[in-house]
Amino acid sequence: MSVARVTEISATSTQSFDDAVKQGIERASKTLRNVESAWIKDSNVEVEGGSVKAYRVNMAVTFVLDD
Repeated sequence: MSVARVTEISATSTQSFDDAVKQGIERASKTLRNVESAWIKDSNVEVEGGSVKAYRVNMAVTFVLDD
C-alpha cells in the first residue's frame, strides 16, 4: 500500500504550454521525491500588445510519500 500527496504548482514558459509543463515537472522533481503524475488543471496565456507573451499551466502534482 502507498500513500500519495498532491500539491499544486504553476509554471510559465515563453515557448509553449508543453514547455511550461516540462519545466514545472522538472522543477517539482528537484524538491519532491517520487513524483508519479501531474494533472493539468488550467492553462492560460499572458498577452502584451496583442501578442502572446507567455504560456502558463496550473497543475496538481502527485507524489508518493516515503515509508
